[in-house]
Amino acid sequence: MSEVRESIAHARSVVVKIGSSALTDLGTGLDTDRLDRLADALEARMRAGSDVIVVSSGAIGAGIAPLGLKKRPTDLATKQAAASVGQLALAHAWGTSFARYKRTVGQVLLTADDISNRAHHANAQRTLDRLRSLGAVGVVNENDTVATNEIRFGDNDRLAALVAHLAGADALFLLSD
Repeated sequence: MSEVRESIAHARSVVVKIGSSALTDLGTGLDTDRLDRLADALEARMRAGSDVIVVSSGAIGAGIAPLGLKKRPTDLATKQAAASVGQLALAHAWGTSFARYKRTVGQVLLTADDISNRAHHANAQRTLDRLRSLGAVGVVNENDTVATNEIRFGDNDRLAALVAHLAGADALFLLSD
């Protein structure tokens, strides 16, 4: 095994970013079967000794079907409305999935600007550290309801890198298409 693979295999703290297409379907919203399979893999990693933080995309996608929209919105207000509905559904789905393992989930909504603001950065870091120390899973999502120009492809990839730095993670996995 290469040195890089070895260090990833034994990483004590990992951040896993999961893209929208892994969690949602345009017609039905959240795909809870896929989400459960991802939670199964993450739980196995935690049982092997790693702390895991999830950066979850999918809030806008999860809000499309419940709002009766036929396609992904293009205007900012509708994206924000879909995100507000989807964030609830997404947090509930992660909580339900990890509850199968008697594990609690804490939602942390951030923007990239929160990471660059010293006070917000410290608060987010403390929250994530405390969630991990309590055995809970921090599920981070871009706070699309207050974001404006941040709502574009790739934001949660960038946010995941910032969260990995914030949390002092040993490894970052980007599960995106």
